[in-house]
Amino acid sequence: MIRVEKLHKTFGTGTRARPVLHDVDLTIAQGTIGAVVGPSGAGKSTLARCVNLLERPTSGRVRVAGTDVTDLPERELRDARRAIGTVFQSANLLRRRTAAQNVAMPLRYLGVTAREEKRRVAELLERVGLADRAADYPAQLSGGQRQRVGIARALALRPKVLLSDEATSGLDPAATRSVLALLRELTTDLDLAILLITHEMEVVREVADTAALLREGRVVESGPVRQLVADPHSALGNALLPDRPVSRDRRGLGTWRLTYQGHAVPTDWLTRLGADHGLDVHLLSATVEEIAGRAAGRATVAVGHDRAEELTAALGGWGIHAEPLPEPPSPVPADEPAAPGPASETTAETVEEAVV
Repeated sequence: MIRVEKLHKTFGTGTRARPVLHDVDLTIAQGTIGAVVGPSGAGKSTLARCVNLLERPTSGRVRVAGTDVTDLPERELRDARRAIGTVFQSANLLRRRTAAQNVAMPLRYLGVTAREEKRRVAELLERVGLADRAADYPAQLSGGQRQRVGIARALALRPKVLLSDEATSGLDPAATRSVLALLRELTTDLDLAILLITHEMEVVREVADTAALLREGRVVESGPVRQLVADPHSALGNALLPDRPVSRDRRGLGTWRLTYQGHAVPTDWLTRLGADHGLDVHLLSATVEEIAGRAAGRATVAVGHDRAEELTAALGGWGIHAEPLPEPPSPVPADEPAAPGPASETTAETVEEAVV
């Protein structure tokens, strides 16, 4: 388990003090993947470095696999770090060493016998699907394969927790899916607790059990992923499963935003609204995905104002929450200039909104 309690981290002192993390609480249970998301500069990587104590917290506690590692002296901390594996963004492989030699590095620092080292390296490369690439150098491997070697190296000392800091950033979609599938498999097979640092919402939807949104060094929202996407008012849930653009021409119909909240929403709910309830429903946009083993969805529909009560009753019975959307503004006549709006500019806030 990874448990962070009231964590603060400040760099510098006095007038040069720069707080980076504020009162952060985070728990990731064994056998689960917990994602931390947020825009660049939010403090995600600093949090990861505090968890493996590459950075000492200014205050607060860090517990890893049942051990409070916050104030351990350096010698004891070195031993405690064996329970923590880390996978970096660029894999950080030594280019003049083969895949097998890179995986063997942590074992050599422990003085493992040559026979045990050979057996363990072969076992790890087999687990990550690279048994046939043991003699290859990093330059001979693809980006996804290099990350797999990095994961194998992180597992060498049989850790209880794994930190993945932007491990899929820069990988192509196929390689990303491959690495994420491996992390999910390892979580189940080895009962790992994985802290997944990322800015990619697709990655969170794919493998995370829980997610936390870090903004300016503070956790502003967190929870199980499937609960977040089922909450129509969750900013993080909306970022994980965003609405799609809809037509502004709704022909005088009432417009409704739908969110899956039940565990067994029927796949033919739109058809049944017409067949069973006689409702003429216009589907304006929809996104449906499987998240954490369950269907998660958001949709926008339009229906006559006089049928709104029937619509919400039918959808509620299937576990779909419906709430009305405001009417779009009336179009400006062609010969009438539109009122001037605020100047468009790129700000830190708009960049953050684009990320989360």
